[in-house]
Amino acid sequence: MQRLSSRWTFFYKRLFPLFWFGMVAISVTGMWIAPHGAGKRVEPWMALMPPVFMAIIGFVIFKLIIFDLVDEVWLTGDHLLVRNRGDQVSVALDNVMNVSVTMFINPPRISLTLRTESSHLGKTIAFVPVSRQSFFAMFKPNPIATQLIESVDAARRRKA
Repeated sequence: MQRLSSRWTFFYKRLFPLFWFGMVAISVTGMWIAPHGAGKRVEPWMALMPPVFMAIIGFVIFKLIIFDLVDEVWLTGDHLLVRNRGDQVSVALDNVMNVSVTMFINPPRISLTLRTESSHLGKTIAFVPVSRQSFFAMFKPNPIATQLIESVDAARRRKA
């Protein structure tokens, strides 16, 4: 059994959004209670605009990039073992229709499009692959994605 997903997924999915929205809350609180210079009081709606904007932008970005990530993906022979929020699903490699890799975003993502919907996970499974250590690794093909593409192809040939 080989782990394909990064151990940092917990940080990306749970801790970083908590940190982001915590900083927004701290800035709102700080603006609300901090004294303002020369006896002037900033209008409350003006003080709330930047943090509300940050919260909305953060939520949209997290929704698009982070919140749909699964917790763990393991390669077990001709199946993928996918764990998300305490549930575990086995996905046959010949059920994978496409392997897609995002390159220049952080965290990097691999998305697997399935032929048939896999229970509650839907038709797409996205995860953060195990990271590469080299600075120039971002300019090379992702080895996890390459391995997955080769494994999916081999599983399809065996089935045919």
